[in-house]
Amino acid sequence: MTLAPNEQLPDHDRPPDAKPPPRVRRARTAPPWWFALPALVLFAFVVLVPSARGVYYAFTDWDGLHPSFSFVGLDNFAEVFRDPDAVRAIWHTLLIAVSITVIQNALGLLLALGVNSAIRSRNLLRVFFFAPAVITPIVTAYLWRNLLGPDGAVNSLLGEVGLDGLRQDWLGSPRVALWAVVGVVVWQFAGYSMVIFLAGLQSVPQEVHEAAAMDGAGPVRRFWSVTRPLLAPALTVNLMLSIIGGIKLFDQVYALTGGGPGHATDTLSTLIYKDAFTLGEFGYSIALAVVLTIIVAVVSTGQYAALARSERAAS
Repeated sequence: MTLAPNEQLPDHDRPPDAKPPPRVRRARTAPPWWFALPALVLFAFVVLVPSARGVYYAFTDWDGLHPSFSFVGLDNFAEVFRDPDAVRAIWHTLLIAVSITVIQNALGLLLALGVNSAIRSRNLLRVFFFAPAVITPIVTAYLWRNLLGPDGAVNSLLGEVGLDGLRQDWLGSPRVALWAVVGVVVWQFAGYSMVIFLAGLQSVPQEVHEAAAMDGAGPVRRFWSVTRPLLAPALTVNLMLSIIGGIKLFDQVYALTGGGPGHATDTLSTLIYKDAFTLGEFGYSIALAVVLTIIVAVVSTGQYAALARSERAAS
């Protein structure tokens, strides 16, 4: 038998090549969505259907009581931007939200840096600063309403220390009432922001700080170049919570000033309540609520996109 140059005789002692094992078809393990069906039905009945009906009533002149009403189209939404009280309320809403976000997070970060140090009383201070956040907002508002009154403890304290020129009706003056509301909200929730920042600070490896210190970086440089980038997730959470809470603020404003004096502290939330339950203009008040919803959605979405982009850049 003649073989080709590269041909070899078959090896009868070598076992044949093993066949690959048959492919086992895996059963599809799709999540049983029908388990969530009762919750989805309840959510649709309690939230989605009333919300859709509310949006429909925003295009009517319904007074909230009588079954008869007329379809008015976009008149309610046009009235929102013609009404000086509504325009002022939108401005107050944005001003309060921005002020609370900036001041509360700056103060919360400072408190977190302070109680993250090695001082002996840090645990006690953490509890002390966080305690106002667990009090009901309406209780906090009524407490500060008494403290900030003309004969309240704040004016009494200013008189005792010789600062009588600073005494005033903090909640009755159009010039300072809005900032008094901001101060009360910041006082209550600065500790909440502190806790979130503190969790972020404690997740920063100590070895990174030690390496930066060995390279000659001072405290400010270490914070800006090491701690700040690693705090990006905590900053994102804090900014989102504070800006959304500030835009929707109602309890503290209504309990402290009722939107007054005049309309000096009216926000969209207080104006919605007044138009619906005092003036009986339910259609117009629902249009205001739709505007508030759009503002919350636009601001929160834009802020989240910007913070997520900066967070990716920092990492």
